[in-house]
Amino acid sequence: MEFILEEGKRLHEECSTLILPALSIGNVGQLAVDLLVSSTRADKIGYLDDPLVLPCVGNDAYEPVPRGLLALPLEAYDSPSNALTLIQQRSPVVKGMMVEFAKNLANFAASTGKKHVTVLSSLDSGKRQKLDVLSETQIYYLSTANNDGSDNDCERIGWKRLHEYNPVQRSWKYLDDLAKGDSLLEDNLSIEDELGHEDYFPSLPFAAIFSCCKAKGLKVTCILCYCSEGDNIPDSLLLAEAACKLLGPGSDSFRGNEGGGWVIPLSWKTVYGPPPDMSLF
Repeated sequence: MEFILEEGKRLHEECSTLILPALSIGNVGQLAVDLLVSSTRADKIGYLDDPLVLPCVGNDAYEPVPRGLLALPLEAYDSPSNALTLIQQRSPVVKGMMVEFAKNLANFAASTGKKHVTVLSSLDSGKRQKLDVLSETQIYYLSTANNDGSDNDCERIGWKRLHEYNPVQRSWKYLDDLAKGDSLLEDNLSIEDELGHEDYFPSLPFAAIFSCCKAKGLKVTCILCYCSEGDNIPDSLLLAEAACKLLGPGSDSFRGNEGGGWVIPLSWKTVYGPPPDMSLF
């Protein structure tokens, strides 16, 4: 992975917290990062070039009037006033290469002096435990603060630790070994092994990023919400607000369209395609 600074831009040392999405159901993590980039007025400082991410290109996603600037698969934005660096990922990772990609991200975070990596992601509501279905809790977390994944700061906010995290369970342990370089790809779990419910969560992108950043000695917090495919804008608002609660800047401090609050990105106007042709009715 290579980081390319845009001409005239620089990395801000005060931006010690990195926020990035982990691709999952409904693209909720990406939508939440969209909100944070547009609402903090973060400045694009460069992009990351990684052969493990599928190529894509599009128009500028955030300006009120598109200027014809290209949007690339992995872009970096700095918000010095909030001490944040944000990475937006717009295309998926090559199949089977998620751990290697996560290692590259962890190396980038460590080499640029990040102290805290915050991963925003969604979880399939169909995998939610029956006991949790009746709970009013919407945000779950996973942290490196303690060995069991718990974090006092997250608990004070009212979030629940992801129950399915078990560092000694075979898939979580194998992922941890891979991140540390203690296992080879040939040592993968046998395809004859029966995969259970407990193996689902370690297979997700957020888990790979969590394990690889942890292996680099970085503080990591994954902020997670259950959802289904559909209109996931409310889920993204929830996840972005959760990031603000943990990291400090409140959405009421953003320079919103009416003096405060969230700034909806221009690209969201076509997130579900153009409106229907009314001449059909």
